[in-house]
Amino acid sequence: MSAPAVPVPVVLAGARGHGRRHLDNLRRLQERGTVRLAGVCELTPLTAGELPDGLGTPEQSTDLGALLDTTGARIAVICTPIPTHTDLALTAAGRGAHLLLEKPPAPSYAEFRRMADGVAAAGVSCQIGFQSLGSHAVPAIRRLIADGAIGEVTGVGGAGAWARAESYYRRAPWAGKRRLDGADVVDGVLTNPLAHAVATGLALLGTTRAEDVTGVETELLRANAIESDDTSCVRITTPRGPVTVAATLCAEQPGEPYVVVHGARGRITFWYKQDRVLLQRAGHGPEEFLHGRADLLENLVDHLTDGTPLLAGPDATGAFMKVVEAIRLAPDPAQLPPDAWHFDPGARRRVVTGIDGLVASCADTLALYSELGAPWALPKEVST
Repeated sequence: MSAPAVPVPVVLAGARGHGRRHLDNLRRLQERGTVRLAGVCELTPLTAGELPDGLGTPEQSTDLGALLDTTGARIAVICTPIPTHTDLALTAAGRGAHLLLEKPPAPSYAEFRRMADGVAAAGVSCQIGFQSLGSHAVPAIRRLIADGAIGEVTGVGGAGAWARAESYYRRAPWAGKRRLDGADVVDGVLTNPLAHAVATGLALLGTTRAEDVTGVETELLRANAIESDDTSCVRITTPRGPVTVAATLCAEQPGEPYVVVHGARGRITFWYKQDRVLLQRAGHGPEEFLHGRADLLENLVDHLTDGTPLLAGPDATGAFMKVVEAIRLAPDPAQLPPDAWHFDPGARRRVVTGIDGLVASCADTLALYSELGAPWALPKEVST
């Protein structure tokens, strides 16, 4: 992209935790003359040591609306606790600020609709923070599918085997919660840390709108002493085939998450954090491709300056939010039996025995844990 004539002023709400990545990205873009960090909204102001070099001294406030008024920022980046997303997004939209809103955009479909409809009524643009949707691999895979590279598509699988220490669930009051102080949170493995696997699988199949989801089957479990799920799978029914995603934060050997498109004559595997694609098809040797990616904040600036289409607008995440809603409405996650996991004292985390292979099998077969014979799996819950 070419830098706008004048750097676009940006306010960041939520600059600690994951927000530090936004600070680093803002520094990169500020050095290029694309944006200018005009303000930071935090409950406790950042110290000079918490601001990366090169960002100057942005105005700070605990009040996002007041900060937008005084700075005149055109864009608000919102990286705050999940239950606050909708209200803060509408506060920014009411001041005419465009949005980069972290995923998940809301903890329920009703809150998502309130946010999306309010943003549309305000006439501002909103980008949802699914960075994987900025990968150039996504349109490239769609072209391979359209060209018949793997024949008729039979479904999409997704697998994520990650590890998180028990301290991960103590990082914030809402971490690992389904509800907090009467408000939905739904901070589960498929709705937050590995949400990209769900959103990317739906995107590759071309089923990203809310109406594309006709059913969701869920199996939600937890090894950790939390309310929400840390080891789960879902199967999403769409007119173009199923999308099955299995994920855990209790992996034996953590690895790169991926999605795989299954076809009658081959398969396409996409390691979405690496932008790496493997094409395997009948009559050909395996072919591997490495793609670039567009930054979502840069894409939003391009959209405002020259009309470049947004990569992850609300319409492109409606199907994902239908999955969030199904998980929200499902019974509370079941506690795995004590013999299904063990505690790793070195890593200070819980490990589910055999989960890595099970997660991969779900992605490979499009089956759920219970259908693969996991001894601790519960009967699936179906939402339509």
